[in-house]
Formats: sequence, structure tokens, C-alpha cells
Amino acid sequence: MYEFKEEYKTGIDFVDKEHKKLFEIAENAYQLQQNNFLHDKYDQLVAILEELREYTKLHFSHEEAYMKEINYKGMFTQKTQHDAFVHKLEDINFNTLDNGSDDAVNDILTFLTNWLVEHILNVDKLISRKK
Repeated sequence: MYEFKEEYKTGIDFVDKEHKKLFEIAENAYQLQQNNFLHDKYDQLVAILEELREYTKLHFSHEEAYMKEINYKGMFTQKTQHDAFVHKLEDINFNTLDNGSDDAVNDILTFLTNWLVEHILNVDKLISRKK
């Protein structure tokens, strides 16, 4: 369901590799949500969200270091968007996840997918064009 497609490639190898990993994390959350045989998904969902938080921070630090290295003019905008995304992930209330994990996973996946696709296509792809 969540697949890193050719159209998402920026042409910057490490960025593309890390974006692909973010899609894999989203796919893991989706597969968890679709598992009807597992009634208590809370612990696994928390683990996936923790991985998403940590990997996102790592990815953003790499991307921001690269933008600084190439003196990318859009870095401030990127950093602002990155910070807002991390803040959104940190605001996830784990108590709500336990009460209705499928709905919570849906909300998180929708947010994650929309953000990833929009950000990659409309912001990240600009980095390689303005080296």
C-alpha cells in the first residue's frame, strides 16, 4: 500500500534511501492496522511510532546538513516544515492510541502519507534542482 515510487526520487541517493525507509515504516503501520487477528496492537503501534519519530529526526538532520553543505537557499523553509512535522509526531497521545488504535493509525497514516508525498514532491525535489 505504501510504496516509494519512482516519481518521489529527488536524485540525491541518501535522501531517496531515507525517504524509502519512511515509506517502509508507514507500510509497517498499515500492515499492523490491517491485521484482524491481533486485537491488542498498542505495543506494536507505539514501537512503530517511536521508530518513525527517531528515524524522522535522523533523516531531517541528514537532509539539513546536506542543504547547509550546498548552501541551499530554501533551507529555512525546509527546517520550519521539518520542525512542525517532528512536533506533530511528538504530540501524538499514546493514551488515545490504546482506546481506538485502528482510528488512530488511520489518522497517523493519512497525515504521514499526505505530508511525505507533498513534502517530497513540492519541497525536497527542489533541493537537487538548486545545487
